[in-house]
Amino acid sequence: MKFVKDEDEERRDYIFQKDNKTKFGAKFVIIVLIILVGAVVASGIHFQWF
Repeated sequence: MKFVKDEDEERRDYIFQKDNKTKFGAKFVIIVLIILVGAVVASGIHFQWF
């Protein structure tokens, strides 16, 4: 099974496709996760859990 499919390949066994939607989605998910981790750290500092 291949992890990333190139745009010109004729395959059906892949997880991600190398196109603009996948790149945008991956960047969006990473940014949201970074924001959530920052919010957890900030709330921990504010409520003096750390």
